[in-house]
Amino acid sequence: MNIDQLVELLGGDDLLHYQSQSVSKDLLHLPSPSFIDDVYGISDRNPQVLRSLGNLFGHGRLGGTGYLSILPVDQGIEHSAGASFAANPLYFDPENIVKLAIEGGCNAVASTFGVLGAVSRKYAHKIPFVVKVNHNELLTYPNKADQILYGKVREAWNMGAAAIGATIYFGSPESGRQIVEISRAFEEAHSLGMATILWCYLRNDAFKVEKTDYHLSADLTGQANHLGVTIEADIIKQKLPELNGGYKALNLGNSSYGKLDDRMYSELSSDHPIDLCRYQVLNCYSGRAGLINSGGASGFNDMEDAVRTAVINKRAGGTGLISGRKAFQKSMHDGVALLQAIQDVYLMPEVTVS
Repeated sequence: MNIDQLVELLGGDDLLHYQSQSVSKDLLHLPSPSFIDDVYGISDRNPQVLRSLGNLFGHGRLGGTGYLSILPVDQGIEHSAGASFAANPLYFDPENIVKLAIEGGCNAVASTFGVLGAVSRKYAHKIPFVVKVNHNELLTYPNKADQILYGKVREAWNMGAAAIGATIYFGSPESGRQIVEISRAFEEAHSLGMATILWCYLRNDAFKVEKTDYHLSADLTGQANHLGVTIEADIIKQKLPELNGGYKALNLGNSSYGKLDDRMYSELSSDHPIDLCRYQVLNCYSGRAGLINSGGASGFNDMEDAVRTAVINKRAGGTGLISGRKAFQKSMHDGVALLQAIQDVYLMPEVTVS
């Protein structure tokens, strides 16, 4: 994909020309070929963690650029296998998940103990593995939102994983337990030389105020990111923000929730999608931990949606995309094309940080 094709997919070049009205990019640690040396290398990460990060950042079509393209497929648990793979039953077989990541030129493949363990001896040396150690499940009746551990960190290490991944449902009644569990898991992963990626998701029915859902609000997701880097996640996965003002909405009337400063909305961000995403990057220690945004659910305009998300993430100062359903709920050929279109955005010199 070239720049003209990108402009056509975006329906114009407004996103490409926008100049940020929030925090200057000069205050951020931006992705670069030397990011591991410049940023991770001065932290308390041991040399084996730096090597694992080097494996992640050095693999695939984006290898050596400082950007990441990861294929995540844990939806067999998170969204039920039937619902996730009905569109393409090929992916009930774990080997095809790994093949899609390899053919798609990804930096890494992220999935469950079971999926990656089923083919680890064949593929762990061919593409970096990210083992997702906890999941929600959809058989308890009624369904509940709680992330529980499905295996041990050392099991992921024995599998040859370069990193572990985990989700914390910040804002949920169970978040305190999850924070303790995952902070311990991340400490053990680092001691064994693996990198860590945290899915910093929000879950609380109270975040839905009247007819507005603030689960994707920049201020709330930004604070989730800040909690994630506090437990030393090397990379933060977050959904792309779609609005702002979650703290304000939750403080209506006589209620009291969290803390806010109006400058969060007037100076640190704006209503533009690039500025909303930049606020997420800012909360990742000004980009010291890379922000990768999720690709979201599959729909009717997946290619357009995917490249739009990639442009917003890159121009905001983010580190890449972690896109699953838009890719594996298609034929192998179309899934590869979508993953490579995402990567093309990060390879284009014309798409600059705003």
